Amino acid sequence: MTDIDTSQPPAPPVDLLAIAAHRDDVELLVGGTMARTAAQGYRTGILDLTAGERGTDGSAQLRGEEADAAAKILGVTARRNAGLPDAGLENTPETRRIVAAFIRAFRPRVVILPYMTGRHPDHRIASQLAYDASFLAGLSKLDVPGAPHRPHKLLYALTYREDPVKPSFVVDITDFMETKMEAVRCYSSQFDGKTWGGEVYPGGDRPLYDQVRMHAARYGSLIRTEYGEPFHVVETMQVDDVVALPVRSI
Repeated sequence: MTDIDTSQPPAPPVDLLAIAAHRDDVELLVGGTMARTAAQGYRTGILDLTAGERGTDGSAQLRGEEADAAAKILGVTARRNAGLPDAGLENTPETRRIVAAFIRAFRPRVVILPYMTGRHPDHRIASQLAYDASFLAGLSKLDVPGAPHRPHKLLYALTYREDPVKPSFVVDITDFMETKMEAVRCYSSQFDGKTWGGEVYPGGDRPLYDQVRMHAARYGSLIRTEYGEPFHVVETMQVDDVVALPVRSI
């Protein structure tokens, strides 16, 4: 059985927790949403499942330093690392226990997950692993530290999807786009001088940073704003005031 890492400081309770396979995934996918949520007065957290030790560029130590710097820029309350193997994520009883323990510690109301499919095997597995751990964390007889806790809402990040997945909603990040870009630029070991990276597909000779901005502009246009980040939810969304619905239809 895999041991749960207790060497890191205990994770504090947060309102919103983003779970991703690698350091830099959260910044690329939902950096603007994380910054906006923190600015709204909510406590936010990030759980990176791996240290990125098998990445082509940089090192796990360097990416850890870059991740810490990015978290400060985004106003994140706490960032932790599950210590699972990079390029070797598995959804097993042992890994579910590890992630469930972090969820019990963070006690988030909302969890952001990677989308269910992805180019990198770690991204696909991270999505299902985080979902399963979110459920198991609420079982009173699960043998992991912490009191039972199950998140209220799960959101799937859609940024960089090439398949035609229509967002359930888009968060306006116009006022936080430069904050997102500043956080992304912390990962100079991964992105400086690049024209592609991970799920951000090649865009000719355009710098990767320009492509990140272009993707945000694309989703912003769907809600008639300058920049946005898209999300998918499985369950039907509730509307309490149809008269106050935003985004013009005609």
